[in-house]
Amino acid sequence: MKQFLGVLSLIYKLHVGLVFVATLLFFYPFICITLSRHSWKKHSFPINVVWSFTVRILCGIWVHRLRRVRLPKGPYLIVSNHTSYFDIFVMYSILPTHRFLFMGKSEILSYPLMKTFFKHLNIPVHRNDRMKAAKSFIQAKKAVQEGWSIVIFPEGGIPDFDLPEMGEFKSGAFKLSKNAQIPIVPITFLDHHHMFSDPDQVLGYAHPGVSRIYMHDVISVEQQNGMTETELSDHVFQVLAGPLRERGLMKK
Repeated sequence: MKQFLGVLSLIYKLHVGLVFVATLLFFYPFICITLSRHSWKKHSFPINVVWSFTVRILCGIWVHRLRRVRLPKGPYLIVSNHTSYFDIFVMYSILPTHRFLFMGKSEILSYPLMKTFFKHLNIPVHRNDRMKAAKSFIQAKKAVQEGWSIVIFPEGGIPDFDLPEMGEFKSGAFKLSKNAQIPIVPITFLDHHHMFSDPDQVLGYAHPGVSRIYMHDVISVEQQNGMTETELSDHVFQVLAGPLRERGLMKK
């Protein structure tokens, strides 16, 4: 039975991969045009929203918000737990009218089609090069000044152990929010770890279904100013972990 479910999961992963590539090839020219001039960059966001919705619907992913909050006028820092590549696409469905950029690991630049898209729209972080990492931080601050919100997964990537257990947070996200003086919007994803496991796990869990989202209260600049970066990191960790612990999905 387990092998049978694994085969079904593999078929679904292949379907997701085909949908992703086909839709990327379709939207790629439009994205490239909007990224050809800096003043046009803001017009790339609605295209990404439509692309994201298209992938999500064709892959049978439905979003259910367990809690909504009234968001302040941006920009702000958006943080969430990270258990699956689905986290990225679903983020556009949660915040389709609040334009944002992702800060993510530079390894994404090794994918040919994604290189132009990610490098010119989002902010790659070279974690093993301090000079380049500092430039990414400056680039993020500049993007905030231009009105973009920033999405960061504080774990620095998808943990490779006991998902949805959360890994230790890195300090960059909270250094940015305190330095740029922007609110933090915490979001917890509850289901993506079993809806689309790491593609390297060939027969790992993967299936369409409902993605439950828990949006937390916004952490204001004033609240952040009363905490050190370490205290803020610990606080956000506990906030994001709360819904997972309540449902028995996380023990730590």
